Amino acid sequence: MTFDPASLQFNEAGLIPVIAQDAQTHEVLMLAWMSAESIARTLETGKVTYWSRSRQAFWVKGETSGNVQKLVEMRLDCDRDCLLVLVQQSGPACHTGRRNCFYTSIQGGEEVELMKPMV
Repeated sequence: MTFDPASLQFNEAGLIPVIAQDAQTHEVLMLAWMSAESIARTLETGKVTYWSRSRQAFWVKGETSGNVQKLVEMRLDCDRDCLLVLVQQSGPACHTGRRNCFYTSIQGGEEVELMKPMV
């Protein structure tokens, strides 16, 4: 069956949440958003392209930082309202310089920093 981005369940802003996961280690790296056009660009180029809600523009991961995400596989969930991109990540995925964006744990009601920036 041919994939049609129009079959996805986008929110009222025309976006769908996307979880980025390291294809080799299965580490969850980050959560971002895609539009139908950014999905098409990602599939066409192999460079993961998100929609930046703050800048209201396309955001090719690593375009300015050099910490690129190369698409290995794109998956959709059963409700077609969330995507999973399996990627080859070079460098940190988080804008804070950490390997992933999930570096804070809640333990006993307290926030605990699990990792320091890579650089």
